Amino acid sequence: MKDFIISESWYWFLVAAVVCYFVGCFNFAVIISRIKKKDIRTVGSGNPGTMNMTRSFGLKVGAVNFFCDTIKGGVPVLVGWLLFKDYVFAGTQISVADFARYFFGLFVIIGHIFPVTMKFKGGKGIASTMGLFTFALPCEAWWYIFIALALLICVLVYIILSEWGSMGSLIGVTALSIWQAVIFVLRYNENLLNGWVIGLLMILLMLNVLTWGAHHKNIYRLVAGEEHRTKVRKKKKTI
Repeated sequence: MKDFIISESWYWFLVAAVVCYFVGCFNFAVIISRIKKKDIRTVGSGNPGTMNMTRSFGLKVGAVNFFCDTIKGGVPVLVGWLLFKDYVFAGTQISVADFARYFFGLFVIIGHIFPVTMKFKGGKGIASTMGLFTFALPCEAWWYIFIALALLICVLVYIILSEWGSMGSLIGVTALSIWQAVIFVLRYNENLLNGWVIGLLMILLMLNVLTWGAHHKNIYRLVAGEEHRTKVRKKKKTI
């Protein structure tokens, strides 16, 4: 493994943050809805994201949007892994790729939720965050994909049965982040006070703060019993 000296190569993270932010600003819901001769921001809940696309245009269109957002969140993570998989932070045994892939993903999610191209009013980041987590660990070991897919299937089943799309999505993001946090706590159990390990775990926490914060209105409506139902089974019959 090669040493990565942050004082000499810090600009890599600055460039990555800017590039990933603008990748996040690329909103597929707006593009797909315009192809459908509408603007998703003026339809349904007005949120340019997968759930509103599903409610407004049907399950097939929602699935396409989910796939695109998943790839948007996942590919930068894969790039971060490939760029830094052979490096450790100088003077430590902490893999640069372990930090970098989540750092890349974090800025994609920030760009998705707060896009400068849409006056900082973007989507809620669920699909892209799930894509981030789905790609992150399978980068290093392909069989991790089965755990990720199992969690995603559990989320889908919950949404189908409960019809609470927003809550199911948030539970899914939290479950995925806890799973990956446990992996890194076990991996670096002797270095948990290392700044880079703490930074990695803080990024996982921040991803939850961002997605849950973006859903604050949904949470208020859930508590008040006014949240919109996500009728996946009904949507499937009508397309």
